[in-house]
Amino acid sequence: MISRSALSRGSQLALRRPAAAKTAQRGFAAAASPAASYEPTTIAGVKVASRDDSGPTTRLAVVAKAGTRYEPLPGLTVGLEEFAFKNTNKRTALRITRESELLGGQLQAYHTREAVILQASFLREDLPYFTELLAEVISETKYTTHEFHELVENCIHEKQAKLDSAAIALDAAHNVAFHSGLGSPLYPTVDTPTSSYLNENSVAAFANLAYNKANIAVVADGASQAGLEKWVEPFFKGVPATSSGNLNTAASKYFGGEQRVAKNGKNAIVIAFPGASLGVPHPETSVLVGLLGGVSNIKWSPGFSLLAKATAANPGAEAFAHNYAYSDAGLLAIQISGKGAAVGKVAVEAVKGLKAIAAGGVSKEDLTKAIAKAKFNLLSASEVSGTGLVHAGANLLAGGKPIQVAETLKALEGVTAEKLQAAAKKLLEGKASVSAVGDLHVLPYAEDLGLKV
Repeated sequence: MISRSALSRGSQLALRRPAAAKTAQRGFAAAASPAASYEPTTIAGVKVASRDDSGPTTRLAVVAKAGTRYEPLPGLTVGLEEFAFKNTNKRTALRITRESELLGGQLQAYHTREAVILQASFLREDLPYFTELLAEVISETKYTTHEFHELVENCIHEKQAKLDSAAIALDAAHNVAFHSGLGSPLYPTVDTPTSSYLNENSVAAFANLAYNKANIAVVADGASQAGLEKWVEPFFKGVPATSSGNLNTAASKYFGGEQRVAKNGKNAIVIAFPGASLGVPHPETSVLVGLLGGVSNIKWSPGFSLLAKATAANPGAEAFAHNYAYSDAGLLAIQISGKGAAVGKVAVEAVKGLKAIAAGGVSKEDLTKAIAKAKFNLLSASEVSGTGLVHAGANLLAGGKPIQVAETLKALEGVTAEKLQAAAKKLLEGKASVSAVGDLHVLPYAEDLGLKV
């Protein structure tokens, strides 16, 4: 472990960094290189992916196969997330916080339906400290009783209370689409009897199943592969190679269907179809998402996308399209929320727009805009939202390789109106997954929208 004296020396060096960093800064006139793909490798039995733009900061993450899809009992994934960066066998949570702040670092834990992500963002030269810290968190967290009752449990209850109609509708759409596995809710609702399943011992048992070299990937954005090789090998050697048990890794199966939930407050509808999975090229889905769109990116303009036009004509509702990509499945979802009547009208217009695409009603200009939007979404995913980092780890865990940016861009440029028409037609011919949450008196059924469920 890095000693306190070493940390102190590091903190002193940090104060002198601005002067030294000036020589490494790129001038404003220098051209930025295109976003590089993550390069995969294996270090001491750990799957690793990295890319390096030689910038001054680094993002480092452990992506663990511990999302809600794999939890054996409700609430264990969020419990594992909330125990991150608490007391370990070597450091208290207070010490972790203070050391990270002295180095200017940021610590973050979150989860998806397939993974728990422990992420650190920091100055490039502090890679050794944060590599050690992440390894320590996954292998030596204590999972104490008092932390569970005083901290973890309260955080879970706060997040449950914040679940709105849009989140519940998205969970419901996943549930009718996939049933179990990917159909499990991202957060347990307030009505879920988590007290029967969730405690410090069950979370610790789940950690033993998930936190081993077979189920984790280390992904770095802004670090060289040589640097990772130097520090991952010694610090991750204490992580178990495998666990005594196995996660539920049954393959996903798409079903489709409809679910309606009465709820006071905001209204929401999700209209979903089978989408593109991780690692499987399907550029038509990305372009279709760009064409359906949602909130305009241009101020004072409703935008060109079908959903942006629909919401502009029906004030009180907002909508957007997104492809939720998973290791062996995907869900292309149109998400609409707001006032009941407006939500219903936008849902009708959304299906009309999709049927228009299937009938070949896409102009050349709109197709060009949709392709450009899809390319921007791809290139900005890692830089802005960090999703590229998570997807790289998820691809490694699924036995694939991180997305190849140049190849994907070329595939997007090859999407034609005919290919887009065929993709939309295929969606409409199959079974949709539709959920409605809110005032069910005004929210339409899937049949009212002309969809098969």
